[in-house]
Formats: sequence, C-alpha cells, structure tokens
Amino acid sequence: MKVGIIRCQQTEDYCPGTTDFYMIREKKGAFEGVEEDIELVGFINCGGCPAKKAVLRARELVRRGADTIAFASCIQKGTPIGYPCPFAKKMKELIAKDLGDRVKFLDYTH
Repeated sequence: MKVGIIRCQQTEDYCPGTTDFYMIREKKGAFEGVEEDIELVGFINCGGCPAKKAVLRARELVRRGADTIAFASCIQKGTPIGYPCPFAKKMKELIAKDLGDRVKFLDYTH
C-alpha cells in the first residue's frame, strides 16, 4: 500500500502527525489488517477551509504514487482540537469524483 495522508490545516499547530506515522508503522487504527508493506508517499494539508486545495493535493499524491488516500483523524474525528471538519463528507466526494476508482480511501488514521 502506498498511502498519501490529507490532514486539516487548522491542526498543524497542534499536531505534527506523530500518531498517524505510528499507526502506519505499527499497522494499527485504519491500517490494522494490512498485510503488505505500507509506504507513506506524502503528508499534506487540505489547503484550508473549505478544503480549498484538497482535490489538487490528492491528485498530486496519486501522481507521486499513492494508491490510497487517508484522511487524517483530525478531518473526521476532530482530533486533537475537538472540532471535526464540517466539509469532510464533501471533500471526500469531490476527491472520489475526481480520482474515480484509481484509489482506495481511508476515513481516518487512528
């Protein structure tokens, strides 16, 4: 699996992604049960509300080899600031529409 992670721009001051990287390395959370090696292709933010650059950034992650796009837990769960992204569903829909069946999606990391 070659994964690209999209995170919330608002959480960058609070979270360096340590737990996301741990989950990949230890194959826990959304990565539990993955048999193959996991390579992190990229870790990038959405571009700010309302996910202004998420489609372009997802496209670039795929161009650089990602076969899976994971939305960091800050997007769906609001970790660590306690505020989930109000645009999460729409962001995923737009990215899925743009990329089609070329990639798999993970709705969280941990």
